[in-house]
Amino acid sequence: MSDGAPASPPGAPTPPAGAPTPPAGASTPPAGASTPPPAVAALTDGEWHRLHPATPVLKGGIALVVLLGIVVNNARDWAIELFLPGGRRGGSDDGDPFGYVVDQGWIGFVLLGIVVVIAALVGLFYLSWRMNTFRVTEEIVEVRSGVVFRTNRRARLDRIQGINIQRPLLARVFGAARLEVNQAGDDANVVLAYLRGAAADDLRREILRRASGARRPETTSALAGDDTANRGGAAPAVDGAPGTPPVAHRTGLGGVVEQRAHEFLAPELDPREADPDSVVRIEPGRLVGSVLLSGYTLFIVAAAVAVAISVGVTGEYFLLFAMLPALLGSGGFFVNRISKSLRFSIASTRDGIRIGYGLFSTTNETLPPGRIHSVKVSQPLLWRPFGWWEISINRASRSSANGADGQNNTSILPVGDMADVRRVLEFVLPELVGVAAADADTEEALVAPTEPVTEEALVATSDAVASDPVGAARGFRENAGEHAARTVSIIEQGLTAKGDDGGFTVSPRRAAVLRWFSWRRNGFRSAPGAVLLRTGAVWRRLVVVPLPRMQSVALRQGPLLRRLRLAEVSVHTVQGPITAQIGALDENDALEFFHAAGRDAVGAARADRTHRWLSAAVSGASAEGAARSGTDAAPPAGTPDEAAAGPVVDGAHGAGERS
Repeated sequence: MSDGAPASPPGAPTPPAGAPTPPAGASTPPAGASTPPPAVAALTDGEWHRLHPATPVLKGGIALVVLLGIVVNNARDWAIELFLPGGRRGGSDDGDPFGYVVDQGWIGFVLLGIVVVIAALVGLFYLSWRMNTFRVTEEIVEVRSGVVFRTNRRARLDRIQGINIQRPLLARVFGAARLEVNQAGDDANVVLAYLRGAAADDLRREILRRASGARRPETTSALAGDDTANRGGAAPAVDGAPGTPPVAHRTGLGGVVEQRAHEFLAPELDPREADPDSVVRIEPGRLVGSVLLSGYTLFIVAAAVAVAISVGVTGEYFLLFAMLPALLGSGGFFVNRISKSLRFSIASTRDGIRIGYGLFSTTNETLPPGRIHSVKVSQPLLWRPFGWWEISINRASRSSANGADGQNNTSILPVGDMADVRRVLEFVLPELVGVAAADADTEEALVAPTEPVTEEALVATSDAVASDPVGAARGFRENAGEHAARTVSIIEQGLTAKGDDGGFTVSPRRAAVLRWFSWRRNGFRSAPGAVLLRTGAVWRRLVVVPLPRMQSVALRQGPLLRRLRLAEVSVHTVQGPITAQIGALDENDALEFFHAAGRDAVGAARADRTHRWLSAAVSGASAEGAARSGTDAAPPAGTPDEAAAGPVVDGAHGAGERS
């Protein structure tokens, strides 16, 4: 425990696990929460609000513009020939519809019809915009839309899995952004398309603050200086994209153009959100090299070699023409993957892990603490000489936006060296395994203390925590950080090690019948707050499953495995690209892993206090009164577990669904 934490009397349990821990690299926010900008405060007052005025154009008006462009383009040649000397003067014997309309004298009716159709569509778009409203309360984000068929979607704040902000190129021209609130499920997200880009990031920050369970001070100063102090010394937010420097606003068209220019040139990640030295980025050369050395490239090369051999043997060259579409498609695939990952960054902020990418059309997503259900660190064969690795995750939600690699939005580090891997794991693991292990330690101390706990010891411990909740939280964070650092070291050892190096239990030699090359790497081990599964000798892979996110454990043994006295074990989490499964284990080792993982997962779920990860401090007087009276303090609305767990202070705490 930290020196700042008061010492507990002998035999007293450790302070309750309600004191959360912030993500690595993020500064601890002050007690209470900052006051949002006036524009965001107006949008989160619980009343219904409309979206950006350019929403009809961005959602459907572009199709109308394209349609009109096609009509004008088709009529262009006829109009030019009509007015140029020697052009057509009437009569149309080539099937030209415009000439036929003019010859029949219907041009006025056609123009009138076009005007009526355009007016009807504009009116429909306007009505659709008027009927598309949203509201943000202390409990939900809700959207209503539809003219004929009404749709109502809502997202509970305590079930938010992440918030994604997309800024397509055309939307950036209008100063708009698309905000998507992700929930667990395939079609459960709530989309606000579109909002003013200047307010989108502040609105996300306010939604995550409410989702975290943090409370605002009852009284806030109206002075700008006090508001700046509450924001941790950050300058007041100004109109523009994240990181836009304060500029003097000009009026008129020049001011709009200047503001849009600042938005396009501003850094994708606001420097106030995270320390620039703690942000992980991908070098362009490494990004291009990783795409060219991917498995898809191997497939294209193998196909080209096969075609070359076929041409050489048969003398038929038509196969070369069959390869041409594949080569053209491959070029588009490579360009798309590279452009999607440009300006990639990942950082730890006070709201969670923030991932951003994109050059002209940008996307950034914030994952609140604890929303990651498993982590995979993998290395393709062609990346091994360069020491490159990829980190992927399983999550309960499905974002409509593709990830930085142009594929599913599950890759939080498309490519990085070992130093990048360690820094990203230091972002992720404290929220996943560090807090889980610290919670488990506290639960074990409370349930089965090493020495009898007297009533006087309980009162003294409660008094100590109530008198210095910040010190108690600091001690809890240090305990969680020690567990997370140990797990990171274990992962580093397990990425390249073989056999029982790093404490792994591996497959027996007889498993070489099924695992020719990888039986010495095929193994598992436990770590603070998680289980680790290591597989693959050619394509290396290591999977980390946090104990609180574990849903079930399965053990299978078919006829062949029974004959070899082997077994296969699977750890189940939410559905995703990561399969936490390991086979060809000794049946006794597999059975031991099955029982230990199930037991530890139940204990971690019981100790989990991660319903909301950022809670305001509970007054010491209330905690002291509850402790002396021998009764539990009444939990605040919406956070029963946290209040019962004890006094808590601001900090980031892993959150997610109970296993």
